[in-house]
Amino acid sequence: MIKRIRFRSTPLLLLLALAAAAPPGRGDRDRRHDDRPAPVPTSAYDSTYRPLPRTDTLIVNANILDGAGNRIEGGSVLVRDGKIVAVGPGAIAQGAAVVIDAKGRWLTPGLIDIHSHDGTFVAPLTANDSEYSDVSEVSSANSAGTWVEHSINVQDPSFRRALESGVTTLQILPGSIPLIGGRSVVLKNVPANDVTAMKFPGAAQGVKMSCGDNARAFYGSKGGAPNSRMGAMKMFREIFARARGGRSEGKPPPGDNMDAQTIDGILSGDLRVHVHCYRADDMTNMLNLAKEFGFHITAFHHATEAYKISNRLNADGTCVAVWADWWGFKSEAGDAIRANAAFVDASGGCVAMHSDSPYMGQHLNLEAAKAMASGARAGVPVTRERALRWITSGPARMLGLDDKIGSIAVGKDADLVLWNGDPFSVYSRADQVFIDGALVFDRSDPRRQPKSDFEVDRVPR
Repeated sequence: MIKRIRFRSTPLLLLLALAAAAPPGRGDRDRRHDDRPAPVPTSAYDSTYRPLPRTDTLIVNANILDGAGNRIEGGSVLVRDGKIVAVGPGAIAQGAAVVIDAKGRWLTPGLIDIHSHDGTFVAPLTANDSEYSDVSEVSSANSAGTWVEHSINVQDPSFRRALESGVTTLQILPGSIPLIGGRSVVLKNVPANDVTAMKFPGAAQGVKMSCGDNARAFYGSKGGAPNSRMGAMKMFREIFARARGGRSEGKPPPGDNMDAQTIDGILSGDLRVHVHCYRADDMTNMLNLAKEFGFHITAFHHATEAYKISNRLNADGTCVAVWADWWGFKSEAGDAIRANAAFVDASGGCVAMHSDSPYMGQHLNLEAAKAMASGARAGVPVTRERALRWITSGPARMLGLDDKIGSIAVGKDADLVLWNGDPFSVYSRADQVFIDGALVFDRSDPRRQPKSDFEVDRVPR
């Protein structure tokens, strides 16, 4: 039996604690953001995110993996007003309110989970997925008009667990049962009481599509459609043909037809298309569908047979988001190989590791490590500098946010992780995590270890 507890507004308490704990020394320069009210949205679902209290910070004596394929031994990074303003070897002769001596520890960009369901599979409520899951709207094979942000419970402890593991940005995707599952949302991994306060300002929405077994098995088992792969492709073509016909006639989608608006967003390129797909033949069919109707597939997710068609993926400019070693858990994954990421990367392709699970989302660095080791065993060695791109600049590119996050470079958002050891080691943990220059997690400071309301008054075993 689950003990009923009285929930408290933990994120608010955290903000107050952080404001009280912010060190003095730079006056308004470092505290001015604390006093600003949250931005007023200009439309109903705009982001209301604002950075947590922050100070100008200088990190010195760090082994920097910059996310762009470079390593700087004994390097320094200067953060001012939430942005990276200087990076380089040795000392940086500029003052800051806080100086952190990394003492040879590793510094990386904040990790990015390109495929998460946090907030929709809420960790304490997973005993009966059908009852508590809000990840898929399955009333129709075309659920294009749904927005997954309307399902997200921000108190899911999985967000905090991912933060403790260095994840600073997440794309939350709807599920993969419908052919078109709806729109995704990109979140800053900060404690908040509502999803708009986590939304990454200016991040484009994505849309989730699905090919292969899921839709066929789910709707076919109920005597509906599609019940075959060719039936699914027919439905896709009909949906896009109707939308293309309307566009050619200059007819905008009706304001009350949310599905049509999303399909129009796909065809116009305003929505980034992410496709759940495993087999090489299914991915090829989807690439041909995109070619027929003139839209672009940003990335295939799972993509266990991507290694078979890397040339086609590269020619179409389509990335892949993959696991390190998931295999055989369903028929579509029967021809997966552990060196998948390394092979696609070696071909010049764009690769990201993803979680698809709240538990894998706590170990993205180890997923990259496993994929790196598998490549080496298969004769395709991958350096740490290159593998880190799979969980930083690679997914940033897929989100269209590589000008803001994903690497340690001047002008980028100061999303940083200071590790107590090699970030690719199973023994290493994130010591400190910064988002927009704010110290959001500190393993040595309980005041900077945010908790979900589900965890208040609960004593760990």
